[in-house]
Amino acid sequence: MKSFIKTVPRRLRAFLNYILAGIVVLLISFLFPNNVKFKYKYAEGQPWNYTELKAPFDFPTLKSKEDIDKEIAELNQNLHPYYELKRDVVTKNKQQFQANMTAVLSTASSDTLYQEVIANLNQYLLVGNQILDTIYSVGILKLDPLHRNQSKDFLINVLDNNTTDKRKIGSFYTTSTFNQRLVNMLGNCGLRNCFFLKKPLQELFEPNLFYKDSVTNQLHQQALQNDITYSRGIVKKDQLIIAKGGFVTKEIYQQLESYKKAYEEKITQDKSSNWIFLGYLLLTSLIMGVFVAFVKVHNPDIWKNIRQWLFLLMWILVFSYAVFLAVRAGTVSLYVLPFCIVPIIIKNFYNDRLALFTHIIIVLIASFLSPLGYEFTFVQILAGIVVILANVSTRYISKFFTTIFYILLVYQGSFLGLSLVEEGSINRLTWDTHGVTHGWLALNVFLTLISYPLIPLLEKLFGFVSDITLIELSDLDKPLLRKLSINAPGTLQHSLQVANLSEAAANAIGANALLVKVAALYHDIGKTKAPINFIENQNGHNPHDEMDEKASAKAIIDHVSDGVKLAKKEGLPRVIINFIKTHHGTTKVEYFYRNYQAKHPDTVIDESDFCYDGPKPTTKEESILLVADSIEAASKSLKIPTEASINELVEAIVDSKIKHGQFANSDLSFTELETCKEVFKKLLKSIYHVRIEYPDEIKPVENK
Repeated sequence: MKSFIKTVPRRLRAFLNYILAGIVVLLISFLFPNNVKFKYKYAEGQPWNYTELKAPFDFPTLKSKEDIDKEIAELNQNLHPYYELKRDVVTKNKQQFQANMTAVLSTASSDTLYQEVIANLNQYLLVGNQILDTIYSVGILKLDPLHRNQSKDFLINVLDNNTTDKRKIGSFYTTSTFNQRLVNMLGNCGLRNCFFLKKPLQELFEPNLFYKDSVTNQLHQQALQNDITYSRGIVKKDQLIIAKGGFVTKEIYQQLESYKKAYEEKITQDKSSNWIFLGYLLLTSLIMGVFVAFVKVHNPDIWKNIRQWLFLLMWILVFSYAVFLAVRAGTVSLYVLPFCIVPIIIKNFYNDRLALFTHIIIVLIASFLSPLGYEFTFVQILAGIVVILANVSTRYISKFFTTIFYILLVYQGSFLGLSLVEEGSINRLTWDTHGVTHGWLALNVFLTLISYPLIPLLEKLFGFVSDITLIELSDLDKPLLRKLSINAPGTLQHSLQVANLSEAAANAIGANALLVKVAALYHDIGKTKAPINFIENQNGHNPHDEMDEKASAKAIIDHVSDGVKLAKKEGLPRVIINFIKTHHGTTKVEYFYRNYQAKHPDTVIDESDFCYDGPKPTTKEESILLVADSIEAASKSLKIPTEASINELVEAIVDSKIKHGQFANSDLSFTELETCKEVFKKLLKSIYHVRIEYPDEIKPVENK
């Protein structure tokens, strides 16, 4: 995909970006509701902020959910479930009883008990069958779990063929009462060894009354249709619902809720759904248009990179479909969706402004797809702002968890404030507020933690570099840096100094200090291939004494391409490789170029033999590294570093870079460049311990 994108002309890339934005709008359009939105916002106990409202048509006043739930609970309490009586159970058990008795007595011993039973077997069988008839005539009940906690007076409907009889649960035998009744009946049976029948009869214990859920449910549905009324009274056309400036009482609130439902149903039926769809499409297109304009103006690098543009659009689609699925499921609160993941991740890869703007765009589109009101939009945007202000950073895990805690506080505080405004008293607050329990909010915050492991995954997929990766790369025990310390220790010391200079300058102008610091550590890794070619690694012997100027220039220039090869082999991020390519821009190897020019005054010199291949730096961070690298290397040539010589050196090097157009493609401003120069001067003076020049009359007396 990378190679394909690179071959696409710039104008065509812009066109593709517009197409991708349009596709996102189209995909979201399939999620739009097909009903109209009610145009009034109101809350119980709050003033009516519109003109007087009269009913435009007749509509029923619906009961509140609490009233309906109460009626349904009362109906369920008085609902008598159906149990079916199965008469074949007693017939089957009588046959089994006789078989069991025959089997037991066939292996009987000469014991007098067995002999007595065998002698009077018919009487024992008769008594056993009578006991079974008596017990099953009453019935053995298998209680459904729904009814186990009911009182003994709870009535059930007994289905026996085509007849129905209401009886109390306590009138039937259950597991516990069956055994006691059996013992009582055996004690009064009149036979000598009546209790011989106990075990055979107990083995035949089997219920003959079973819960009939299909019939019960059918009865329940009929009762809901016939006995539960969902409205009380009618609001007639032109009847005043609420006057201008009036307060929304509980009764008026229910009338408004009833009007809202009737309005949405009636208008949706009367109006074409195409117009509703067009309205949503227009609003979404406007939002996406604003987003496109924002990215083009404030983040042109993203607009020029299709992969990065897709990265932003992906979040809009993901959360739009997440909201749609949550609304459709109906069992999951929208407040469980971790919208704050977006600003956390985008802030980590880009900047605060883009992170907040993208978050707002997502929340606005989600508001179209959500049945929730302004509270949803308010709470989610506020939480996103807190993420930005909290300065969340995956570089420091403690800061990350602190931000998560702030998000939870904002959610809880927001709902507390909204509840106090609407309820008017802290005593009326409940665990369930605005249809969202605080448990959902806690789960939301827990899901926000997913952003931490998501960052390295997205980093690989979209070619980003996170602070986590940069911190890992800054470890001097990494293979390339360890190789640099062993093969080219002088270059490592140079790289460390350049890293310090670059980091300080980046911090001063608000650039990515960690990125440029890590890039500085790796910018000269190509020198490990032939470290002796570079003066900081030489110890007396200089191989350039044995080469001509062109060969020497090539040996110096090749450290850039060698560094790129090493970086790619080790899998360094593309952004670090860009620093290696640009840290000399297209400058010349001046020393060997001037020597060659002096030796060949009459020859036309091909300057490309002495110039780095580039490209020139494009970002602030690349530009800082280019200057810091040259300044640090040149400062080693100062025999007696003074404040004046350091200032002159920094000015000369920066002027040279400007003169040769090394900042032509950079977004580093001249104001920022001036700030960087001052930082470089200050640090170099600190490194070389330059003292202030005192006037002669107050110079300190040296110790003799």
